[in-house]
Amino acid sequence: MATKVIIKHPQSGLIRNGYVGFSWTYLLFGFWVPLIRGELGVAALHFLFTVLTFGLWQIVVSFLYNKQYMVRKLTAGWVLEDTPDVNKMAAARLGMAYP
Repeated sequence: MATKVIIKHPQSGLIRNGYVGFSWTYLLFGFWVPLIRGELGVAALHFLFTVLTFGLWQIVVSFLYNKQYMVRKLTAGWVLEDTPDVNKMAAARLGMAYP
């Protein structure tokens, strides 16, 4: 089950929800998830791979999507902005150091 983590973009002050763990949303809705989250290129690739693998891609990526999304956000300058316990758990699940 995915755990919600609040992330913030320090320069703009935007706050979004990020998730770590298995993505039931991606399993059920597939490429629509990155499309709704504003990742048009990722959505197009995921659609292509889902069609080419007859849906197998959607099952496999359900285990990976939330981590990939969070890594893309964090490398683009977003930071973990939740409680210290949630931030520590998210950092551990993402394989990153947390102070």
